[in-house]
Amino acid sequence: MNIDFSKGNGLVPVVIQDNNTLQVLMVGYMNEEAFKKTLNEKKVTFFSRSKNRLWTKGETSGNFLYVEEISADCDSDSILIMVSPAGPTCHTGSTSCFGSETAKGFVYKLEHIISQRIKDNTEESYTNRLYNKGINKIAQKVGEEAVELIIEAKDENIELFKNEAADLIYHLLILLKAKGVNLQDIEDVLQKRHKK
Repeated sequence: MNIDFSKGNGLVPVVIQDNNTLQVLMVGYMNEEAFKKTLNEKKVTFFSRSKNRLWTKGETSGNFLYVEEISADCDSDSILIMVSPAGPTCHTGSTSCFGSETAKGFVYKLEHIISQRIKDNTEESYTNRLYNKGINKIAQKVGEEAVELIIEAKDENIELFKNEAADLIYHLLILLKAKGVNLQDIEDVLQKRHKK
């Protein structure tokens, strides 16, 4: 990847986005040295204009930004980095420098949490216990939640309806995991259908 550092007097803007939720977390600047360090260490390093030096995000707080994917814009003079944050990104303690964590995109974070609970094999975890019961029990639970959602759809209590919809999505995520499928696979199917 060739980045054009010449346009901005040696600096390019860098947008940091959460790899799971897609929330924009912050914007910083990199010079060529910071970019190379980021590539090598897989942790985001900026060039701090106020400190006039390289600055690895999280070097004092421990809230590192672990690189998942890097891409350049069409002119190769700005960078988008998808990250897995190790804690709040903003110095205020907020998830994002652009405000609080939003619910939008949380389903991807939940997918990650489900995978982690299964990987950790924690006995106290409902997710892990259900997953270990096998595909038949998981599918049965998805069916039960779907029926409960249908029943609530016929009533007038929107809060109960939303809760049943959330239960269905949660259990569907466990079923997808059991089948070795993820949300992006389902989005790909939907996108292909949309293009037809």
